[in-house]
Amino acid sequence: MHYAEIKTCDIANGPGVRTSLFVSGCTHRCKGCFNEIAWDFNYGRDFTDDTIKEIIDSLAPDYVTGLTLLGGEPFEHSNQQGLLPLLREVRRIYPDLSIWCFTGYLFDKDIVGRMCNEWKETKEMLQYIDVIVDGKYEEDKKDMMLQFKGSSNQRTILVKESLESGNIVLLYD
Repeated sequence: MHYAEIKTCDIANGPGVRTSLFVSGCTHRCKGCFNEIAWDFNYGRDFTDDTIKEIIDSLAPDYVTGLTLLGGEPFEHSNQQGLLPLLREVRRIYPDLSIWCFTGYLFDKDIVGRMCNEWKETKEMLQYIDVIVDGKYEEDKKDMMLQFKGSSNQRTILVKESLESGNIVLLYD
């Protein structure tokens, strides 16, 4: 796996101060994407054990509230495989930090409805993620007033609560 960027002290991609990991590789290719350069799976740097350590260390200050995964596309299968060691470590060391993930895939249709049945990594990944912002960015539905999302079709989903209830449970409408 490759990654495009790591932002520490990020306040734009989830609540509070966060570390945000922008993975490389995305097959959605949304018109108007803010991070088009990260569509290429080989863009950026190799994601290594040193990268995981860098991210883990960035989460240590007490003012940091969590980790955000975005891209590119974290739920591309190769990215899921690369992200699992990081997610395991974050949950082991910082069990109370929140983990957010932005994905162009739909939570119910694509992630739970298909990927969980095809790839063992998806089910495990969902165990670690607290909130998923799902849905492709749609330029004609762009709304700068939305909190932590770019277009009005996207949903901010509480993962554990949605999996337990069998219905989508939203954090924000």
